Amino acid sequence: MKYIIYILIMLPVLAFSQDKIEGIVTEATSDDKIYPLAGANVFWLDTSVGTVTDIDGKFSIPYQSSYTKLVISFVGFKTDTLTITEPKFIKHLLEATSDLDEITLTARKQATSRSYLSSQNITTVSSAELLKAACCNLSESFETNPSIDVNFSDAVTGTRQIKMLGLTSKYILITTENIPSIRGASQAYGLSFIPGTWVESIQITKGAGSVVNGFESIAGQINAELQKPTTDDKFFLNLYSASSERLELNTHFNTKVSDKWSTGIYLHGNTHQQEHDVNHDGFLDMPLYNQINVMNRWQYTNPEKGLVSFINVRYLNDSKQSGQLDFNPDTDRLTTNAWGSEIDTERFELSTKFGYVNPEVPWQSLGVQFAFSNHNQNSYFGLNTYDINHNSVYSNVIYNTIISDSRHKIKTGLGFTYDHYDENALNTTFERSERSAGAFFEYAYDDLDKLTITAGLRFDTHNLLGEFITPRLHARYTPWEKSAFRASIGRGKRSANIFAENQNMFATSRSINILNSNGNIYGLDPEIAWNYGVSYLQGFNLFGRKADITFDFYRTDFQNQVVVDWENPQEVNFYNLEGDSFANSFQVELNYNVFENFDFRTAYKYYDVQTDYTSGRQTKPLIPKHRFFANASYETHVKEGKANPWKFDVTYNWLSEQRFASTSANPVALRLPDESPTVGTLNAQVTKVFSPKFEVYLGGENITNVRQSNPILGADDPFGSNFDTTFVYGPIFGSMYYAGLRYKIK
Repeated sequence: MKYIIYILIMLPVLAFSQDKIEGIVTEATSDDKIYPLAGANVFWLDTSVGTVTDIDGKFSIPYQSSYTKLVISFVGFKTDTLTITEPKFIKHLLEATSDLDEITLTARKQATSRSYLSSQNITTVSSAELLKAACCNLSESFETNPSIDVNFSDAVTGTRQIKMLGLTSKYILITTENIPSIRGASQAYGLSFIPGTWVESIQITKGAGSVVNGFESIAGQINAELQKPTTDDKFFLNLYSASSERLELNTHFNTKVSDKWSTGIYLHGNTHQQEHDVNHDGFLDMPLYNQINVMNRWQYTNPEKGLVSFINVRYLNDSKQSGQLDFNPDTDRLTTNAWGSEIDTERFELSTKFGYVNPEVPWQSLGVQFAFSNHNQNSYFGLNTYDINHNSVYSNVIYNTIISDSRHKIKTGLGFTYDHYDENALNTTFERSERSAGAFFEYAYDDLDKLTITAGLRFDTHNLLGEFITPRLHARYTPWEKSAFRASIGRGKRSANIFAENQNMFATSRSINILNSNGNIYGLDPEIAWNYGVSYLQGFNLFGRKADITFDFYRTDFQNQVVVDWENPQEVNFYNLEGDSFANSFQVELNYNVFENFDFRTAYKYYDVQTDYTSGRQTKPLIPKHRFFANASYETHVKEGKANPWKFDVTYNWLSEQRFASTSANPVALRLPDESPTVGTLNAQVTKVFSPKFEVYLGGENITNVRQSNPILGADDPFGSNFDTTFVYGPIFGSMYYAGLRYKIK
């Protein structure tokens, strides 16, 4: 540990000197005025050494005697190549492409991409990728991504649970525009509270994330960037209908209020009121629900003064009903007349972001983040009541600058969080407040060629977790062209919200036991883990077409974990880890552009996730050791003068056997085998683009109609001692088909 801290402290003082070229890029005009071009690309020909101009059109780029051709380019302007023989200051004018006869674009932006330059292992999922599936909400946005696993947490609530690196979402830092959002009370259902059409892009980071975002990240980070009022369509409409009689509506209204202010109103509503019992077990296969979701965004932009700001206000009301077909909440609530459940959630959010870039010193910037949320959930599952009210405050101040030159960047700042929980569970009130204040420092070195290092350290003081240090280190090395070798190590610490994160246990007849160890949170100690990882990305040409392959391996070692023990079929036990708990994840992924407009992606993933329970070491239940994934997408060729292609997308997922938690103590008729069967599902979607404004889509999920025949244990006696809805390893409803339309005005 002391060596890691020593390295983190010493990295900022390392410096590398070499000659450099400085200059300014401006627009060639007829009025003799100077118009700087911010964001122009400046790079040495046939190398990966490059930079971009700042807000004043200025740049600085390393120089070696072997570099002779300097390329300057900018969208909408003619690209120039300059011959350089010695270091000097350059003033260069770029001519607008309006003076040219023709421009031909030969590159196509990938819907999913990985950076060759970032020190972190980040996959960016664009809005184009999200449109390949219905993506009604964020929990349904990962069907075409092999890095994220999606499954239902139980057989009655319809809640989708995601996993990354073999660990559930509670170990993933989930943020909205880099502000933590899916945590605490919203952990179980929060992903379904972010509509898919609101999402502009998603960044998936494997391994411990940046110290700037806090100390809780263990397995990685998922960040959802929302649509911006200045770049989103003025009007957008999405209508969706499914064969299950699920209906959804999304509308966006964006307008420019003044030359600096823009605003957007985003509306989402969904409903499902049709009862389904395909497997004839007497229970609804999917819940009945209604959701209203409204957000108002304000964006302020003042490039002359280097200011940008966002203000978001959001309100959500979500209600779900599940259980037996003959359950009537008016007469049967919390009785043994029929088993039923209702989950009513009301949530209010306010968030602001402020950014300032110094116009005189463009490498200096200041960012301020602030968010408040109130989450109130009232729910019951059969005879079990669970209510939670969670008030949360988050604030962060970030200062960016450079040391010596742009190869050495630093981020430093302060953060504060406050969470107040008021829970009613097990006929007991659990109330607590958590307060933390922290300071962080992150240094990044980029030689603009082969090596990138990001080293971070933060110190936090927490009223329940104590005082602690969080180190994170990421490195990227490029040994040869189109390659990136990455390594990372980091520590994470978090308090386990055992009731909010494991609400599926209430939909069972199990007794819930907390084996108290005199910790500060439910009598338990905080969770602490180290995450280590390596990955290798290689791009290449195969039969004249672009391809890339990625290998990555990550291991998470828990120093302490709040173990959720399901091994006794009559109990759920929570206790602190005594022994080892680890998760190993290996993945290989291939992306290949088979021919023009046809992309193919395939991946294989292996998990080894084990924990020492009181009954001995076991693999975690319901985690397949092997997973195979394949996705193919094709878009018809667009003829000159027309823009109305067909788009086709097909995704196949195969999961190996998954271990069931022990049911050996149950009566013989209610015992399950040691493992589930394998599962393979096929999804497909076809989109017809009629014009830049209008398109329709038709799709199917689980087209091969794979179903888990008896997902509820003891369904004929829901108030008996063996009732359990958590043994879910695959689809319950079977095939589902949907159709929809999108209409937009730019």
